[in-house]
Amino acid sequence: MEASNGKEAFQLLTEDTFDLIITDIEMPEMKGIDLLDKAMHISPQTSVMVITAYGSVETAISALRKGASDYILKPIDFDDLLLRIHRLLNYKKMSLENQILRRELHQEFNFANIIGKSTAMQKIFQTIAMVAPTDSTVLITGKSGTGKELVARALHFNSGRDTQPFIVVNCGAISETLIASELFGHKKGAFTGAVVDKIGYFKAADGGTLYLDEISEMPVQLQVKLLRAIEQKEIVPVGMSTPLNVDVRILASTNRELRKEVEAGRFREDLFYRLNVVELHLPSLAERRDDIPLLVEHFVEKCRNQLRKTIKGVDNEVMRRLVQHEWKGEIRELENIIERAIIFCNGDFITMDDLPEVMNTTPPQQFIESGKSLEDAMNELTRQYILASLQRNNFDKEKTAQELKISLPTLYRRIKELNITQ
Repeated sequence: MEASNGKEAFQLLTEDTFDLIITDIEMPEMKGIDLLDKAMHISPQTSVMVITAYGSVETAISALRKGASDYILKPIDFDDLLLRIHRLLNYKKMSLENQILRRELHQEFNFANIIGKSTAMQKIFQTIAMVAPTDSTVLITGKSGTGKELVARALHFNSGRDTQPFIVVNCGAISETLIASELFGHKKGAFTGAVVDKIGYFKAADGGTLYLDEISEMPVQLQVKLLRAIEQKEIVPVGMSTPLNVDVRILASTNRELRKEVEAGRFREDLFYRLNVVELHLPSLAERRDDIPLLVEHFVEKCRNQLRKTIKGVDNEVMRRLVQHEWKGEIRELENIIERAIIFCNGDFITMDDLPEVMNTTPPQQFIESGKSLEDAMNELTRQYILASLQRNNFDKEKTAQELKISLPTLYRRIKELNITQ
């Protein structure tokens, strides 16, 4: 679309949306710089290219400072103009895609979207909400498969560093001889095989977050350097003597008892306390069985979309078995079971026939942690028994009370006392 002057162009801009404005600097009614100012306010997603004479390059530079995307000199080379237009529109497309991806990442790793309504998980959410905006180090503990990396990502994407890198380092997957180089980088020729300079994970995460997974696997001799990097905010690459400044937030995780590792001399006590400013302990599925139906629903929806199936959910018998199963692989194992079941399911609902043989042949058991008092153990058994009955009756309280041969008020009282949620 064409406009004969700046004022007319501004009018068009108020009535429609445009990807690109190509404007001369000197125009009647409204100059190009004024049009640029107004366009930046009412249509910030519109790119602006200014046209200027050779002797007015300073004006073009001023336009770039005000937000113009590019400028072109008179006389116009139309091949050059087309190339610049193509480049601007491609950049705009990539920028928009990056914004969409970032919004999706924020949604995926928003702590409010981590699955769980149990008391244990509500405490995790509250802690994340308080800790995420800070730069404090966080130690995330829990069994393998409980979602430690998901929590680490939630901490990063809900912090002020969310637009900066989030770098994951599995300390147990790097050989002891290379881990210093991987973390801190090295200079060319520092050791055999160092044929080029390497920046290392710390420098790669500069301005963002460095997540050290399985921190207990880090060699003791390297723990001193890690402690210095955290406290002094500087690193010394292998083969260098001059330290480099880094601005990195440290998150760490482990499935081991770090206090026991300290007592055994395998982990430095000073590093442990430096990492353990805030500890987030993720409960096992045995500690949050109320969340299993929610997780099942989430994984069914996720997997059916990925596998392009029309599964609606799981039947009651399957849900009872999933709730009562001993999940040694935690959430990761549960997701794998659901994905496998959806692959083999030909009906609307997953049945016991769709579960792997081990789930079909092993009778459901009630698992109670050792070390509990008799009263706590009895309460846990009662809770599991009532929950199983509720699930069999689709959470119909009257039918459940009849099945358990107790009054309806008694059932409601026990549900409240035992913190049973649907």
